[in-house]
Amino acid sequence: MSVSDLVESAFGGSSESGKTFGIRSDLLERFIKTIQRDLRAKIGFLIVALFGLSAIFAPMLAPYDPMSQQFSILVPPDPLSANPLGTDSFGRDLLSRLMYGARISLAVGLGAVTFGAVIGILIGLFAGYYGGYIDDLLMRAVDVMWAFPWLLIAIMLVAIFGQGFWNVMVAVGFAYIDDFARLARGEVLAIREEEYTMAAKSVGLEDYEIIFEEVFPNTVAPLIVQFTIFTARAILAESTLSFLGLGVKPTTPTWGALLGQGRGFITQAWWISIIPGIAIMVTVLGINLFGDALRDAFDVKETGET
Repeated sequence: MSVSDLVESAFGGSSESGKTFGIRSDLLERFIKTIQRDLRAKIGFLIVALFGLSAIFAPMLAPYDPMSQQFSILVPPDPLSANPLGTDSFGRDLLSRLMYGARISLAVGLGAVTFGAVIGILIGLFAGYYGGYIDDLLMRAVDVMWAFPWLLIAIMLVAIFGQGFWNVMVAVGFAYIDDFARLARGEVLAIREEEYTMAAKSVGLEDYEIIFEEVFPNTVAPLIVQFTIFTARAILAESTLSFLGLGVKPTTPTWGALLGQGRGFITQAWWISIIPGIAIMVTVLGINLFGDALRDAFDVKETGET
Protein backbone atom coordinates (compact mmCIF):
# COMPACT_ATOMS: atom_id res chain seq x y z
CA MET A 1 0.00 0.00 0.00
CA SER A 2 1.35 3.43 -0.96
CA VAL A 3 1.72 6.39 1.34
CA SER A 4 -1.20 8.08 -0.47
CA ASP A 5 -3.43 5.06 0.12
CA LEU A 6 -2.54 4.98 3.79
CA VAL A 7 -3.28 8.70 4.10
CA GLU A 8 -6.60 8.18 2.35
CA SER A 9 -7.61 5.36 4.68
CA ALA A 10 -6.45 7.27 7.76
CA PHE A 11 -8.41 10.41 6.93
CA GLY A 12 -11.44 8.85 5.29
CA GLY A 13 -11.16 10.49 1.89
CA SER A 14 -8.92 11.33 -0.99
CA SER A 15 -5.45 12.37 0.07
CA GLU A 16 -5.50 15.09 -2.60
CA SER A 17 -8.99 16.52 -2.26
CA GLY A 18 -9.78 15.68 1.34
CA LYS A 19 -6.63 16.91 3.00
CA THR A 20 -4.89 20.24 2.65
CA PHE A 21 -1.83 20.78 4.86
CA GLY A 22 -3.20 18.13 7.20
CA ILE A 23 -6.60 19.80 7.61
CA ARG A 24 -9.63 18.09 6.10
CA SER A 25 -11.60 20.08 3.56
CA ASP A 26 -14.73 20.05 5.73
CA LEU A 27 -13.08 22.03 8.55
CA LEU A 28 -14.14 25.34 7.02
CA GLU A 29 -17.71 24.09 6.82
CA ARG A 30 -17.59 22.94 10.43
CA PHE A 31 -16.15 26.29 11.49
CA ILE A 32 -18.97 28.15 9.72
CA LYS A 33 -21.53 25.88 11.41
CA THR A 34 -19.87 26.56 14.77
CA ILE A 35 -20.19 30.30 14.18
CA GLN A 36 -23.83 29.93 13.13
CA ARG A 37 -24.98 27.87 16.09
CA ASP A 38 -22.93 29.43 18.90
CA LEU A 39 -23.71 32.98 20.05
CA ARG A 40 -20.32 33.30 21.76
CA ALA A 41 -18.57 32.33 18.55
CA LYS A 42 -20.56 34.96 16.64
CA ILE A 43 -19.60 37.63 19.18
CA GLY A 44 -15.95 36.59 19.07
CA PHE A 45 -15.86 36.58 15.27
CA LEU A 46 -17.50 40.02 15.13
CA ILE A 47 -15.06 41.50 17.64
CA VAL A 48 -12.04 40.03 15.85
CA ALA A 49 -13.34 41.31 12.50
CA LEU A 50 -13.93 44.83 13.84
CA PHE A 51 -10.55 44.87 15.56
CA GLY A 52 -8.76 43.71 12.42
CA LEU A 53 -10.55 46.15 10.13
CA SER A 54 -10.03 49.13 12.43
CA ALA A 55 -6.34 48.28 12.70
CA ILE A 56 -5.75 47.68 8.99
CA PHE A 57 -7.73 50.69 7.79
CA ALA A 58 -6.86 53.08 10.62
CA PRO A 59 -5.34 55.71 8.28
CA MET A 60 -8.64 55.88 6.37
CA LEU A 61 -11.02 55.50 9.32
CA ALA A 62 -9.33 57.66 11.96
CA PRO A 63 -10.86 61.17 11.88
CA TYR A 64 -7.62 62.96 12.80
CA ASP A 65 -3.86 62.59 12.93
CA PRO A 66 -3.18 60.74 16.21
CA MET A 67 -0.18 62.99 16.92
CA SER A 68 -1.92 66.29 16.16
CA GLN A 69 -2.41 68.54 19.21
CA GLN A 70 -5.18 70.65 17.73
CA PHE A 71 -7.90 70.38 20.36
CA SER A 72 -8.47 71.54 23.91
CA ILE A 73 -6.91 69.31 26.53
CA LEU A 74 -8.92 66.83 28.62
CA VAL A 75 -12.18 67.23 26.70
CA PRO A 76 -14.63 64.59 28.02
CA PRO A 77 -16.28 62.06 25.67
CA ASP A 78 -19.28 63.32 23.73
CA PRO A 79 -20.72 61.19 20.90
CA LEU A 80 -22.06 64.30 19.16
CA SER A 81 -18.84 66.32 19.31
CA ALA A 82 -15.77 66.40 17.09
CA ASN A 83 -14.07 64.15 19.65
CA PRO A 84 -16.56 61.37 20.49
CA LEU A 85 -14.10 59.69 22.90
CA GLY A 86 -12.61 62.92 24.22
CA THR A 87 -9.04 64.21 24.13
CA ASP A 88 -5.93 63.51 26.18
CA SER A 89 -3.67 65.80 28.20
CA PHE A 90 -2.01 67.07 24.99
CA GLY A 91 -5.23 67.83 23.11
CA ARG A 92 -5.00 64.78 20.86
CA ASP A 93 -8.10 62.93 19.67
CA LEU A 94 -8.47 59.73 21.69
CA LEU A 95 -10.50 57.86 19.05
CA SER A 96 -7.77 58.36 16.44
CA ARG A 97 -5.07 57.29 18.87
CA LEU A 98 -7.12 54.24 19.81
CA MET A 99 -7.44 53.18 16.15
CA TYR A 100 -3.74 53.61 15.47
CA GLY A 101 -2.96 51.82 18.73
CA ALA A 102 -4.93 48.83 17.42
CA ARG A 103 -2.42 48.58 14.55
CA ILE A 104 0.48 48.22 16.97
CA SER A 105 -1.41 45.70 19.09
CA LEU A 106 -2.34 43.60 16.05
CA ALA A 107 1.15 43.76 14.53
CA VAL A 108 2.94 42.91 17.77
CA GLY A 109 0.41 40.20 18.63
CA LEU A 110 0.65 38.41 15.30
CA GLY A 111 4.39 39.01 14.89
CA ALA A 112 5.31 37.86 18.37
CA VAL A 113 3.22 34.69 18.22
CA THR A 114 4.54 33.91 14.74
CA PHE A 115 8.11 34.27 15.99
CA GLY A 116 7.46 32.02 18.99
CA ALA A 117 5.48 29.51 16.91
CA VAL A 118 8.10 29.06 14.19
CA ILE A 119 10.95 28.39 16.63
CA GLY A 120 8.85 26.41 19.10
CA ILE A 121 7.25 24.19 16.46
CA LEU A 122 10.64 23.39 14.92
CA ILE A 123 11.97 22.39 18.33
CA GLY A 124 8.91 20.26 19.04
CA LEU A 125 8.99 18.56 15.63
CA PHE A 126 12.62 17.46 15.88
CA ALA A 127 12.42 16.58 19.58
CA GLY A 128 9.30 14.46 19.13
CA TYR A 129 10.39 12.78 15.90
CA TYR A 130 13.94 11.81 16.82
CA GLY A 131 13.50 11.24 20.56
CA GLY A 132 16.47 10.02 22.56
CA TYR A 133 19.25 12.43 23.41
CA ILE A 134 18.00 15.01 20.87
CA ASP A 135 14.65 15.08 22.64
CA ASP A 136 16.33 15.35 26.04
CA LEU A 137 18.64 18.15 24.94
CA LEU A 138 15.97 20.25 23.26
CA MET A 139 13.29 19.78 25.90
CA ARG A 140 15.67 20.52 28.78
CA ALA A 141 16.40 23.84 27.09
CA VAL A 142 12.63 24.38 26.86
CA ASP A 143 12.29 23.52 30.56
CA VAL A 144 14.81 26.23 31.41
CA MET A 145 12.76 28.76 29.44
CA TRP A 146 9.61 27.50 31.14
CA ALA A 147 11.09 28.24 34.57
CA PHE A 148 11.24 32.01 33.97
CA PRO A 149 8.10 34.19 34.07
CA TRP A 150 7.33 35.68 30.65
CA LEU A 151 7.34 39.23 32.01
CA LEU A 152 10.81 38.80 33.46
CA ILE A 153 12.10 37.46 30.12
CA ALA A 154 10.48 40.28 28.18
CA ILE A 155 11.79 43.00 30.49
CA MET A 156 15.27 41.50 30.36
CA LEU A 157 15.31 41.38 26.56
CA VAL A 158 13.95 44.91 26.20
CA ALA A 159 16.49 46.15 28.72
CA ILE A 160 19.32 44.52 26.74
CA PHE A 161 18.27 45.46 23.20
CA GLY A 162 16.30 48.62 23.93
CA GLN A 163 12.80 49.78 23.09
CA GLY A 164 11.32 49.53 19.63
CA PHE A 165 8.69 47.64 17.68
CA TRP A 166 10.90 44.72 16.61
CA ASN A 167 12.55 44.35 20.01
CA VAL A 168 9.19 44.22 21.78
CA MET A 169 7.87 41.71 19.23
CA VAL A 170 10.85 39.39 19.76
CA ALA A 171 10.76 39.86 23.53
CA VAL A 172 7.10 38.88 23.73
CA GLY A 173 7.43 36.06 21.19
CA PHE A 174 10.43 34.55 22.97
CA ALA A 175 8.20 33.78 25.95
CA TYR A 176 5.92 31.56 23.79
CA ILE A 177 8.58 29.32 22.27
CA ASP A 178 8.32 26.76 25.08
CA ASP A 179 4.53 26.51 24.84
CA PHE A 180 4.55 25.77 21.12
CA ALA A 181 7.47 23.36 21.52
CA ARG A 182 5.62 21.31 24.13
CA LEU A 183 2.40 21.16 22.13
CA ALA A 184 4.15 20.24 18.87
CA ARG A 185 6.24 17.56 20.57
CA GLY A 186 3.17 15.99 22.17
CA GLU A 187 1.41 15.80 18.82
CA VAL A 188 4.47 14.34 17.06
CA LEU A 189 4.95 11.61 19.66
CA ALA A 190 1.57 10.16 18.63
CA ILE A 191 1.81 10.87 14.91
CA ARG A 192 5.24 9.31 14.39
CA GLU A 193 3.78 5.87 15.18
CA GLU A 194 0.94 6.14 12.66
CA GLU A 195 0.83 3.82 9.65
CA TYR A 196 1.35 6.52 7.06
CA THR A 197 4.51 7.69 8.86
CA MET A 198 5.87 4.16 8.97
CA ALA A 199 4.98 3.71 5.31
CA ALA A 200 6.85 6.90 4.42
CA LYS A 201 9.94 5.51 6.12
CA SER A 202 9.59 2.17 4.36
CA VAL A 203 9.59 3.78 0.90
CA GLY A 204 12.83 5.56 1.67
CA LEU A 205 11.76 9.17 2.29
CA GLU A 206 14.32 11.34 4.05
CA ASP A 207 13.68 12.39 7.64
CA TYR A 208 13.11 16.04 6.73
CA GLU A 209 10.57 14.97 4.09
CA ILE A 210 8.69 12.85 6.60
CA ILE A 211 8.77 15.61 9.22
CA PHE A 212 7.52 18.40 6.98
CA GLU A 213 5.33 16.44 4.55
CA GLU A 214 3.78 13.73 6.73
CA VAL A 215 4.15 14.71 10.40
CA PHE A 216 3.86 18.49 10.51
CA PRO A 217 0.65 18.79 8.41
CA ASN A 218 -1.16 16.61 10.94
CA THR A 219 -0.21 18.85 13.88
CA VAL A 220 -1.62 22.02 12.33
CA ALA A 221 -5.14 21.99 13.84
CA PRO A 222 -4.20 22.29 17.55
CA LEU A 223 -1.37 24.67 16.69
CA ILE A 224 -3.78 27.03 14.94
CA VAL A 225 -5.99 27.09 18.03
CA GLN A 226 -2.99 27.79 20.25
CA PHE A 227 -1.80 30.50 17.86
CA THR A 228 -5.16 32.27 18.15
CA ILE A 229 -5.27 32.09 21.95
CA PHE A 230 -1.69 33.27 22.28
CA THR A 231 -2.36 36.26 20.03
CA ALA A 232 -4.66 37.56 22.76
CA ARG A 233 -1.94 36.96 25.34
CA ALA A 234 0.60 38.76 23.18
CA ILE A 235 -1.67 41.81 22.95
CA LEU A 236 -1.91 41.82 26.73
CA ALA A 237 1.87 41.42 27.00
CA GLU A 238 2.55 44.35 24.68
CA SER A 239 0.06 46.48 26.59
CA THR A 240 1.75 45.55 29.86
CA LEU A 241 5.20 46.48 28.58
CA SER A 242 3.93 49.75 27.11
CA PHE A 243 2.14 50.55 30.36
CA LEU A 244 5.44 50.06 32.21
CA GLY A 245 7.25 52.26 29.69
CA LEU A 246 9.15 49.34 28.13
CA GLY A 247 7.21 48.98 24.90
CA VAL A 248 7.65 50.73 21.58
CA LYS A 249 8.76 54.36 21.40
CA PRO A 250 6.87 56.54 23.91
CA THR A 251 5.53 58.78 21.13
CA THR A 252 3.88 55.82 19.34
CA PRO A 253 0.16 55.47 20.19
CA THR A 254 -0.44 52.07 21.77
CA TRP A 255 -3.19 50.90 24.06
CA GLY A 256 -0.81 50.16 26.91
CA ALA A 257 0.84 53.57 26.55
CA LEU A 258 -2.57 55.25 26.65
CA LEU A 259 -3.30 53.43 29.89
CA GLY A 260 -0.01 54.63 31.33
CA GLN A 261 -0.49 58.21 30.20
CA GLY A 262 -3.88 58.38 31.86
CA ARG A 263 -2.65 57.31 35.29
CA GLY A 264 -1.88 60.85 36.38
CA PHE A 265 -5.31 62.12 35.28
CA ILE A 266 -7.52 59.26 36.46
CA THR A 267 -9.50 61.47 38.85
CA GLN A 268 -10.14 64.30 36.39
CA ALA A 269 -9.97 62.54 32.99
CA TRP A 270 -10.97 58.93 33.57
CA TRP A 271 -11.57 58.27 29.86
CA ILE A 272 -7.87 58.40 28.95
CA SER A 273 -7.23 55.14 30.82
CA ILE A 274 -10.67 53.55 31.04
CA ILE A 275 -11.51 53.56 27.31
CA PRO A 276 -8.22 51.89 26.18
CA GLY A 277 -8.63 49.43 29.05
CA ILE A 278 -12.09 48.51 27.82
CA ALA A 279 -10.73 48.14 24.27
CA ILE A 280 -8.05 45.72 25.49
CA MET A 281 -10.55 43.73 27.55
CA VAL A 282 -13.11 43.44 24.73
CA THR A 283 -10.49 42.54 22.11
CA VAL A 284 -8.87 39.85 24.24
CA LEU A 285 -12.29 38.43 25.12
CA GLY A 286 -13.27 38.38 21.44
CA ILE A 287 -10.07 36.61 20.38
CA ASN A 288 -10.54 34.00 23.12
CA LEU A 289 -14.12 33.37 22.01
CA PHE A 290 -12.92 33.10 18.42
CA GLY A 291 -10.26 30.62 19.56
CA ASP A 292 -12.92 28.53 21.29
CA ALA A 293 -14.85 28.39 18.02
CA LEU A 294 -11.75 27.20 16.19
CA ARG A 295 -11.17 24.53 18.83
CA ASP A 296 -14.75 23.29 18.46
CA ALA A 297 -14.37 23.14 14.67
CA PHE A 298 -11.10 21.20 14.85
CA ASP A 299 -12.30 18.86 17.62
CA VAL A 300 -13.48 15.77 15.72
CA LYS A 301 -14.68 14.03 18.88
CA GLU A 302 -16.80 16.97 19.95
CA THR A 303 -18.49 17.25 16.56
CA GLY A 304 -19.12 13.53 16.48
CA GLU A 305 -17.18 13.00 13.26
CA THR A 306 -14.57 10.36 12.54
